[in-house]
Amino acid sequence: MAAKNNSSAARKARIEEMRRAERSRERRNRILTIGASVLIVGGLVVGGTVLVQSQSDDSGSNSASDSKATGKWKTGSDGVKTWSTKLSQNHVTKSVDYPMEPPVGGDHNPVWQNCNGDVYDKAIKNENAVHSLEHGAVWVTYNSKASDADVKALAEKVKKTPYTLMSPVDDQKDPIMLSAWGAQRTVTSATDPNLDKFFEKYVQGEQTPEPGAACTNGVS
Repeated sequence: MAAKNNSSAARKARIEEMRRAERSRERRNRILTIGASVLIVGGLVVGGTVLVQSQSDDSGSNSASDSKATGKWKTGSDGVKTWSTKLSQNHVTKSVDYPMEPPVGGDHNPVWQNCNGDVYDKAIKNENAVHSLEHGAVWVTYNSKASDADVKALAEKVKKTPYTLMSPVDDQKDPIMLSAWGAQRTVTSATDPNLDKFFEKYVQGEQTPEPGAACTNGVS
């Protein structure tokens, strides 16, 4: 019991530290945004011609893009699947054709989906969610086969956990799935003990390409 209490206290301390770091990043980002705005205005005045040319070059930015994610799933003894090859991290404004659903990495939108315990009742764009995974978030997804009770319980857990987000994904294979950068698993219900194990390991876990990066001020 003492070991369990110590683990719980350590997790709470880590979450509180992430919250403090997030608030600090938000303050810093506001300052940087003001400075960047000044530079952008100056750049527009000086480089108008270049900007027009750039817009012309990007005219096909809405077309589909390959994720460049070759590889396959490898399932561990704990039931967690990991992607066998390194996943690309390029920022793209195009839609991406991912080799897995939900995606666990690859090229993604420059703006992340807010993942500070955010629960979405409608589908979100994969490209934004993948950026959240790059920041160390766990993405909880469900389809129409998940029970209303499970969806409600999962939402309550996500709302209490920084660096998580939740949304429906109709095309996924199983009713409830958990995704992190390069890792994914199915859970049977909101009370499945593997849910807590996945959160413990992968929320800001070792797999995170950009640990500590923001999960707020993105797409909501």
